[in-house]
Order: sequence, then structure tokens, then C-alpha cells
Amino acid sequence: MNFRAVQAIYLFELARTWRTLMQSIVSPVISTSLYFVVFGGAIGSRITQIDGIDYGSFIVPGLIMLQLLTQSIANASFGIYFPKFTGTIYELLSAPVSYFEIVLGYVGAAATKSIILGLIILATAGLFVPIQIAHPIWMVAFLVLTSVTFSLFGFIIGIWADGFEKLQIIPLLVVTPLTFLGGTFYSINMLPPVWQTVTLFNPVVYLVSGFRWSFFGVADLNVGLSLTMTLAFLVLCLVIIAWIFKTGYQIKN
Repeated sequence: MNFRAVQAIYLFELARTWRTLMQSIVSPVISTSLYFVVFGGAIGSRITQIDGIDYGSFIVPGLIMLQLLTQSIANASFGIYFPKFTGTIYELLSAPVSYFEIVLGYVGAAATKSIILGLIILATAGLFVPIQIAHPIWMVAFLVLTSVTFSLFGFIIGIWADGFEKLQIIPLLVVTPLTFLGGTFYSINMLPPVWQTVTLFNPVVYLVSGFRWSFFGVADLNVGLSLTMTLAFLVLCLVIIAWIFKTGYQIKN
């Protein structure tokens, strides 16, 4: 493996974070803080507890997951799209770097940035509400697994997109609504039976439920099922990326 090439891509992408600190770190933290003020203050005064957990604390895993998904996709998609836009991707493809090393560099950097952001948001949440982590190892596992999975998904979007507008379509019109409807601010057990069934087709539900279990030891769904669904999506993303590089879709043409 060409570790020097992976390191070069990885460090270049991480350096972009520090150049855009307001957009990459500060803005998500501020928006999450506003969620605590609005939802914790307005709704928390009416819903004191869910499953025996204070409402302000209950929404912490969902808010972290919301930022984790959107930022993982945004970082990875822009990271690979910009070389396509400027034409420098051809230099990368002609270099002695394998496809695996390219993906490892870009996805690794995007996942790292998302994990750092998730930990910062977790620390910020501790300023607003009391936080307990019942299963810290599983919390880190879900944090890393989700960041890697959706960074791979973002990489796919960056390859697929042929304009800056398309980079925003999936995150804004698909991922964000699914996250809001995936139990971020409520338990799906609060829904009528019909809507509980419909919600099970939302893949984000499994992510939020498993991540919340790592905090409080309670979940809407079986944690094993949450882990299985996350791993299944990870494998699907890997298969799609392998097909992209095998066929040269939106890269060589």
C-alpha cells in the first residue's frame, strides 16, 4: 500500500477543515446549540421525560447523529467532487495510487472530521443538559461506524454529481427529512401503530436508536438490528464504489 499517497490525500483534506473552520466546525455547533434552546426550552417544558429520560438529554444522541450524517456526506462529497470540477482528478488517477488508497484517503479524512465534530457537539451538549453514557465503547463504535458509512455515501454522491446543485439534493431533500422523521426528537413508540410500521422503512431510525441505546441503555429497536442495518448500508456503499471505479462511471468519461 502507498501510505505516502494516502497520507497526502488525508492531510490535504483535513487542512481544508482548518481553512474553513467557521463552516466546518463552528456553524454545526451553533446550530446544534440552537436546537437545545428551541426544542429543549419549548418542547421540553411540555414533554418532561421520554422512557424515563429528561427530554433535553433524550435528544442529544439524535442531534449528534443529525450533524454526523449531514457533515459526513458534505465533507466526503465535496472532497471528491472538487478535483472532478477542477480536472485535477486525472492527475490523481494517473498517479501510482490504487482506487482503494484514493477512497481511504478521502473517506478517512471526512470520517475523522465528522468524529471530531460529534465529540465537540457532545461536549457542547454537556453545557446544556446532564449526559450519561451507559456503553461508552458502543457509543464510539456507532460514532465511527456511522461516520465511515455516510462518508462513503457522500463519496458516491460526489462522484455522481455533475454540478454543485446536485451535491445538495440528497442531503437536503432526503437525508435531513429522514433524520427528522427518524426519532431524533421523539421515540417512535409515541407514534400510532400504522406510523410506527411506516417508520421502520426509514434507515435513519436504526442509527438513532442504536446510538441512543449506547447513551441510556434504552432503544426503540433491538440494538443488534441497528448494528446489522448500519453494516448492511456500509457494505452496499462499498459495492457501489467498487462498481464506480471498475466502470469509470462519472470519472473516466
